[in-house]
Amino acid sequence: MTDIITRSAAPAQAAAPAETDVDQVWGVGERRRRFDALGRVRGTMRYTGDEPATPGTAFVGVHRSTVPHARIIGVDPAPALELDGVLAVVTGRDLHQILGDRVFTGPAFSDQPCLAVDKVRYVGEAVAAVLATDRRTARAAADLVVVEYEELPPVHDIAAGLRGGSFVHDELRPSSVFADLAHLSGVRDTNVCYEYRQVSGDAAAERAAAASTVTATTWAPPTHHVPIELPSTTAWVESDRLEMLTTTQTPSYVRQTVAGMLGLPLSRVRIMTRPLGGSFGAKMYDRLEPLAAALAWTTRRRVRIDATREEAFLLTTRHGAEVIGSISADADGELVSFTSDVRYDTGAFADVGPRITAKSGLVAPGPYRIRSVDVRSRCVYTNKVSAGPFRGFGVPQVTWSHETLIDELARELGEDPYRFRRRHLLREGDVATVGTAMHSADFVACMDEVTRAVGWDDATPPGDGRWVHGKGVAVGMKAVLTPTIANATLNLNQDGSATLLISTVDMGQGSDTIMSQIVGEVLRLDSRAIHVVRADTDTTPYDTITAGSRSTYHTGNAVRLVAEAMRTKLLGFAAEQWGVPAEDLLLDTGGVTHPDSDRRITVPDLVRSRFGARGATVTTAENFTSWWVPYDHDTGLTEKATEHWFAGAAAVRIAVDTWTGRIHTSHLAVAGDVGKAINPTLVEQQLTGAAVMGLGHTLFDELVYDHGQLTNATLLDYQLPSIKDLPEKLTPIVVESAHRDGPFGAKGVGETTILPIAPAYAGALRDACGVRITTLPLTPERVLNHLNDARKADR
Repeated sequence: MTDIITRSAAPAQAAAPAETDVDQVWGVGERRRRFDALGRVRGTMRYTGDEPATPGTAFVGVHRSTVPHARIIGVDPAPALELDGVLAVVTGRDLHQILGDRVFTGPAFSDQPCLAVDKVRYVGEAVAAVLATDRRTARAAADLVVVEYEELPPVHDIAAGLRGGSFVHDELRPSSVFADLAHLSGVRDTNVCYEYRQVSGDAAAERAAAASTVTATTWAPPTHHVPIELPSTTAWVESDRLEMLTTTQTPSYVRQTVAGMLGLPLSRVRIMTRPLGGSFGAKMYDRLEPLAAALAWTTRRRVRIDATREEAFLLTTRHGAEVIGSISADADGELVSFTSDVRYDTGAFADVGPRITAKSGLVAPGPYRIRSVDVRSRCVYTNKVSAGPFRGFGVPQVTWSHETLIDELARELGEDPYRFRRRHLLREGDVATVGTAMHSADFVACMDEVTRAVGWDDATPPGDGRWVHGKGVAVGMKAVLTPTIANATLNLNQDGSATLLISTVDMGQGSDTIMSQIVGEVLRLDSRAIHVVRADTDTTPYDTITAGSRSTYHTGNAVRLVAEAMRTKLLGFAAEQWGVPAEDLLLDTGGVTHPDSDRRITVPDLVRSRFGARGATVTTAENFTSWWVPYDHDTGLTEKATEHWFAGAAAVRIAVDTWTGRIHTSHLAVAGDVGKAINPTLVEQQLTGAAVMGLGHTLFDELVYDHGQLTNATLLDYQLPSIKDLPEKLTPIVVESAHRDGPFGAKGVGETTILPIAPAYAGALRDACGVRITTLPLTPERVLNHLNDARKADR
């Protein structure tokens, strides 16, 4: 069952009301259903892949590398061209001859060709594209392409990458997206494409003098996003413009990338989207779009690429991460030293790995007051599928480490893991180890609420010889993506309805719904009368990205500002008409009023009287840009690392079957500080969804490689949690510690509760069985092996 609880940090509030009556204005804080809920659950919503192919469309099949690291000696397209229906075969060398080095794209480094040029760098890399009259022919012909390789020594893992000797890339080629990476241009003979350091105090000396020290090496494997909707891209040339309909979270970025690759001005590239059927980072940055754009532009054909499920596994993954860490306490139990060596496996291409390396490295010590820290976070190339953004942006991997360490330290000191954490958690105004002051990040309330929900102080059930029981708790801390830009345009119609233009992509998180609620709150309109336009770079304004749980705060602020600008315009219209100061007027649900004279005019009448016509519109546009202070080069410290923090916690009670190693969840409670819940129903759904995904990473998800070959890249072999694996009881808890700069105090939520799930379960397993597992996932086999090892050690 799912138990919904809503809490406010201070003062406490009662549980939120049920969804509001249909006649009520729905604004901020109201429980409104997502406007597209029925279409999503009934399957009537049209996604990108549902769009029928236009007659004459060339379908694309991709021939992929069978070796992890090799020079391409030659590509023979003849067998494929002999198949009826094949229109063309295009290689990376063909595209390079036309586009030059612009064929190499990527958000951090220009290292990823849409088709391999000269070298392949992982098993499954795109080598040749076959264009055919139908999808089946294209895929069959792709298998007939013959490629001759000269194999090179592969870099299979992080250890090999750090040893060197064989290098995935000849040199580092920073892109123009992140200016702070420019100094790495031309660096050679390395597989480390980025390194972040955080140093404060003398961690080594403090550790040497400490009374207690705990060390651990943790491993979080690469995983796949597995959104239900598969990637799909259609591209065509119309009036000498490149147009695309694609599954992307980042239409503004894709537009820039495609324009740069083809040497076109932005005005000659159009990117359109549909609602996404999930993504979690799988549809960000460079996926199918560069290849589709290059093929459409160079062949002047309308092309369509539909990835299979197996191909989706080869497009992107979550970073596998090894973390070697330690934490030390003095005789009074105060935290005096923390060290961490974080190593991210970014695969064959950097993607946004350097940003993940820094953004996760800065929170590697966790949300604790610690006297001295020494963090080294590195992004390492290997000959594997490229890793990129995934819900949590690398932070779940370091949370797995710091929560393992703090939990084990508490147990070594004989203290309760919950109360030990609570004593050391950062509070409002404290300075985090990265040097940034804390605001609106109530870790204490989050942890108090989840432990209260699971009955932390209640007796743990006794074991029966087979089943043993335990409880665990963990907290997570993450910085929102900063700096970024969001723009919004609002058209108010004469009838009092409105159209909001933003480039945030709704991929199931409900952003379109909450943005309409923000407009409704400001303008006192029923949010159901506010339509949010799908992202289309010809019509919707620039937005950096839909990722990192930034939309509620960043786009939400742009939306609040544009709605306030509209309110100012409307009050100005009435003030001019009545000859009174605008500051004396109010806008409420009935329209504009002048309290001193009881004058009132509805919004429809006001707009019509202003323009003298039915159907007229009023338009406003606004921008919101966040800012940061770049890290100090030597210490990694900054007075402003982020626009806001995410604070989350999880507590769990489990039962462990010592005969099979299976873990059964009796009760999982998760809490997130969301600042202000614009829509409590959607917030609870986000907290729950992130927790369930975290459960998958804890117990099931793992990509397995054998000498560079991904061995479980199908849903027959890649295990995910089913409905039967969910907790008996799952409690999402909303904590509200308003952010001074957030829209109505709100901030993001989508990643908050994925962070602490794995360490909470590992702590509960430790409590139940006495074994500490530091490698994910916590599979039955792994649990049994540790139990057997513990039994042997006791003999």
